Amino acid sequence: MSSTQTASASRTIGLGVGLEVTITEYGDAATAGGTGVLVLHGGGGPQTVAGLAAALAGHAYVIAPTHPGFDGTPRVPWANSVADLADAYLDLLEELGMTAVMVIGNSLGGWIAAEMALRDIHGRVASMVLLNALGIRPDNGTQLVDIRSLPPAAIGRLAFASPAFRPNPAAMSEEQRATMAANQQALQIYAGEEFTFAPKLRWRLHRVTVPVLAAWGEEDGVATAEYGRTYAACFPNGHYQPIADAGHFPHIEQPGAVLAAMGDFVDNVVKPDGD
Repeated sequence: MSSTQTASASRTIGLGVGLEVTITEYGDAATAGGTGVLVLHGGGGPQTVAGLAAALAGHAYVIAPTHPGFDGTPRVPWANSVADLADAYLDLLEELGMTAVMVIGNSLGGWIAAEMALRDIHGRVASMVLLNALGIRPDNGTQLVDIRSLPPAAIGRLAFASPAFRPNPAAMSEEQRATMAANQQALQIYAGEEFTFAPKLRWRLHRVTVPVLAAWGEEDGVATAEYGRTYAACFPNGHYQPIADAGHFPHIEQPGAVLAAMGDFVDNVVKPDGD
């Protein structure tokens, strides 16, 4: 998959009722013809999908929001669930004039994407890519791990197949550690009591008929490959693609394989006739 360099810019967009969303965008919404890619990060913060967003920018208009409350952005008190974020991002697509969007979500971001598709009464979500997403109730306790009680080192071992990618909190600055702690607080607010899933989401996803790719790091100890296959099977047009030698962030550990999987998905499922 070849690409050209596209510059990014950040701005904050008001969505009404006091809610503001800061986005990094690549390209111009006005010239995108209503098409584009929305990239949603997980609890690790917006930097975890920055490389993926930049890689996709040579192919489409790309929007990468920072969930309100992450990285020092403000969060209004009433926005306190994944469903609230899903509604906010559908409003964002409307504000930007987007009518046919691929939504890509990692971890919590994939959960948000699934909730968006359920609420998308205007048909703005044209397809989805779930990268080791959370959100559905697991079949058993081995498929999904609640990391809230685990130390950072243990989380790193579960989340990354390669030790080279595991964060080292001891090497972080005080500011970086404070940001990470604040992000985790925001994550717990949005994720709710169950933290890793919405109790009834799984049984509603049969209503989502757009093409869905679950591209899954096979070595994920947080949301296992078995969980990923189960997630893909929830959708009538769901497709599962394992990503070898990768954990919870396959787009970080194996970016080439993830981009290739998405390219095949677009060519063979989303636009098989090349339209």
